Amino acid sequence: MVGMRFTILLLFGCLAAAQTWTLQTSGVTVSLRGVGAVSRRVAWASGAGGTWLRTEDGGGAWVTGRVSGAETLDFRALHAVDARNAYLMSIGPGPQSRIYRTSDAGLHWTLLFTNPDPQGFFDAVAFWDARHGIIVGDPVDGHMTVFTTSDGGRHWTHQTTPAALPGEGAFAASGTCLVVRNHGSNAREAWFGTGGKGAARVFHSTDGGLTWSVAATPIRDDAPSAGIFSLAFSDARHGMAAGGDYNQPEAALHNLAITPDGGRTWSEPTGVPPAGFRSAVLYLRDARLWIATGTSGSDISSDGGRSWRTFDRGAFNAMAFAARDAGWAVGPKGRIAAIRWPASERSHPAARGSGYRPW
Repeated sequence: MVGMRFTILLLFGCLAAAQTWTLQTSGVTVSLRGVGAVSRRVAWASGAGGTWLRTEDGGGAWVTGRVSGAETLDFRALHAVDARNAYLMSIGPGPQSRIYRTSDAGLHWTLLFTNPDPQGFFDAVAFWDARHGIIVGDPVDGHMTVFTTSDGGRHWTHQTTPAALPGEGAFAASGTCLVVRNHGSNAREAWFGTGGKGAARVFHSTDGGLTWSVAATPIRDDAPSAGIFSLAFSDARHGMAAGGDYNQPEAALHNLAITPDGGRTWSEPTGVPPAGFRSAVLYLRDARLWIATGTSGSDISSDGGRSWRTFDRGAFNAMAFAARDAGWAVGPKGRIAAIRWPASERSHPAARGSGYRPW
């Protein structure tokens, strides 16, 4: 048994060293921060200047456009449904924060919701299913902002959250400071992370955003630019928070935390951390691997986040996966890339699942 476990860990180490980001031609030069992967062929991306992108051939060609009436907006997050349907979320003070939807592959976009709070600022949007969704935004009147929908985004209801700390807010950096998990029609779970000087916390709801608990984390919070930028879960209990200070992209100080109990408690793992600030983290379920990315590079972990190995030094802001060999990352100046694995490893037993649990 010990020998088998060592072999599995060795195989995962080999996998972690082999994958690469392969740059693709986006056709745009604006900063990209929104990305959603639907399948091995279909993905969406978004960014500044009202920009959206879509591919239906795995990124060989990206169709691009700008949302009419939103040419000055920055689309920092999106929710991709399929090749024809997607949601975009823009950021900015008050009415600059909006939700749009297309049902015809981007030919037309419908404005669904505009932030009603002049001091508000959207940070992320996510959906549990076709009808139920959630928006998280910066504090208004001393509380983090949460809106939920039960009709696919046509109407949104403001929900109450615990009081925010002074200077606390969320980061609209990758669309992943908010993550949701669906356990059924009456068990919609959500987590979102915050940051700012003196604040790096995780808010957690088990009832679709109606009520919230909050937990402290060891993620660095020594500056307004520091905190939690991304959350991901491998199952209902095991999750990861990633971040750091975006003004110090190569600083690996307190940039990762893990939870074994659904977000009630968080601790900093031992071992080698990601090699710098990381704005996005994801769990690749079919590969049993964690992957993190940011403006100073990308890292991978095969042991539940205890240790990390850098595999790319390129600058990215966000990423999304539909499968281990169907992932994209986006970044500054129109930068977009797909994950690639050597053909010899795509069907490796370790990649298909060996019973090994990275916790």
